[in-house]
Amino acid sequence: MPRIEPLTPAEAPGKSAELLSDIIERRGSVGNMVATMAHSPALLQGYLDFSRAMKRTKLPRPLSEKISIALQEWIGCDVCQQAHADAGRSVGLTETDITLARQAISTDDRETPLLALAVQVLTEPSAITDDTIEAAKAAGWSDRILAEVVGIVVLNQLTGSFNLLAGLHLTPVN
Repeated sequence: MPRIEPLTPAEAPGKSAELLSDIIERRGSVGNMVATMAHSPALLQGYLDFSRAMKRTKLPRPLSEKISIALQEWIGCDVCQQAHADAGRSVGLTETDITLARQAISTDDRETPLLALAVQVLTEPSAITDDTIEAAKAAGWSDRILAEVVGIVVLNQLTGSFNLLAGLHLTPVN
């Protein structure tokens, strides 16, 4: 049972009504999270803009999904965990990849330091050391990728925390 009810465009305030209507027109429906974020036009606009921006990262999509899976394991949002596992499968992740990502490890030795960094940014950013950064750089990751990891962490923190606060489920709203 949701703690905060999703809104339809007719129920949503000002800018949120426009945003929801546009999404429904383009995609046919809008998910519960977006419909519930519509209570706050600022939050909804910010989420949509940030989400769109993070799609332009240089992180390979399968790795981005592994990072999201690792983060959602910590955050505890089952809805997000399932969504990222499904998205990961759609870009070629195996069940082994998904299981390992939940533990912030990978069969690709280059990815494990980046997964560990992402989890540390989420759970204990004040404990990040030069050694942590050097491990990721030694694995071949650029400063740009390290910066983009923070964006992926923030986006996952936003969506996971919002879903948990609002008590949301996977059913789309039309």
